[in-house]
Amino acid sequence: MCGFVSLWRIEDSALARRMIDKIAHRGPDDVRLSRAANVPAVMAHCRLSIIGLENGAQPIYSAEDLLVANGEIYNYADLRAILGESAFETESDSETILHLFRSDELRWIHRLDGMFAFVLATPERIIAARDPLGIKPLFMARIGDGLAFASELKAFDGLGLAAIEAIDPGAMFDSIDGCREWYRMPQGAADLAPDEDPEPIWRELRLVLEAAVRKWMIADIEVGAFLSGGLDSSIIAALAARTVDRPLKTFSVGTQGSPDLAAARAVARHIGSDHRELVFSPEDLADVLPHVIYHLESADIDLVRSALPTHFATTLARRHVKAVLTGEGADELFAGYAYHHAYARKTRALADEHTRSLGAMHNINLQRVDRITMAQGLEARTPFLDRDLIDFAQSIPASLKMKVTDARSGETTEK
Repeated sequence: MCGFVSLWRIEDSALARRMIDKIAHRGPDDVRLSRAANVPAVMAHCRLSIIGLENGAQPIYSAEDLLVANGEIYNYADLRAILGESAFETESDSETILHLFRSDELRWIHRLDGMFAFVLATPERIIAARDPLGIKPLFMARIGDGLAFASELKAFDGLGLAAIEAIDPGAMFDSIDGCREWYRMPQGAADLAPDEDPEPIWRELRLVLEAAVRKWMIADIEVGAFLSGGLDSSIIAALAARTVDRPLKTFSVGTQGSPDLAAARAVARHIGSDHRELVFSPEDLADVLPHVIYHLESADIDLVRSALPTHFATTLARRHVKAVLTGEGADELFAGYAYHHAYARKTRALADEHTRSLGAMHNINLQRVDRITMAQGLEARTPFLDRDLIDFAQSIPASLKMKVTDARSGETTEK
């Protein structure tokens, strides 16, 4: 997990340095700047070492191509085997982006499985792309005849730019071919087919979710988990605890006497995790509010409110690990919000709402999780937003995701 800046046809290393310094919190392990004589780009990168600890530094320069990337490619080992190990110069998962680009496959980016944003420059063009859900941020601005890219808006502070735009989730910008949408959110299903047995769906969902958690645990360092005591984070932590050969480190925060702390403690006992807690006060909230708003890059009231406990959870977790699993995405996939009850017996509308809300997460909960955790150099991973899990969950009829109680009979049915 990292942060980066890339300047295309802007030969200003000092500018790149000033920009990366403003987001250096994203990668406290290493900061580097590179340029190549044959590539009209300057790239800077701040690194949080997760995979390829010894030689995974960026920017990566190889065979006249220059790359910076943020995030994780979880199928990198499979891709390396397919592309040929001899072609790789590092152990970094990000290097697979370069070799896939060179493979001449028309839809090469579609083979990347993970959360990522990257900028890749060649002597002729620059390409920038973002993962399907926008878990990792990526911004672009025009400066004169050139282009500037960065992982956070604050990198552009003080440049007096008229417009800064976000690369959309699942989109790719190419200085030659323009923008294209390389990923489209699958449409949610509405109703179960007549006489269809739902049990095989639940059985397969369990397997798909276990596979997602196992995949998102891949790292060369220890991965922990946020544990609020709620259903979403508890499921993730319970499954993650089964994948490691030592107690999973879990982290919970709340006010004194909070029921969330008690619930998380009970879950931690049940799964045998190495559990830690942090108690915060109203005064603590007031003290950190300016810091949270600055790093959140938003003053939206609901977003700030939810970002505050995320800040304290990050503070606690960062003392012990560099990466954590979180439960984001479950509510959007499985009708977990209170407002979803307004869609009772409106299965088509509920399915459409799942699709809409998943597509909007990059500007809401995913923005909160990325900015607040990366403010302290902590990588947050969201297994519920695994691409395979999204595909399967969207195929589950919305009628199975909500139970409706008949007020007259008292009977509960899926709807």
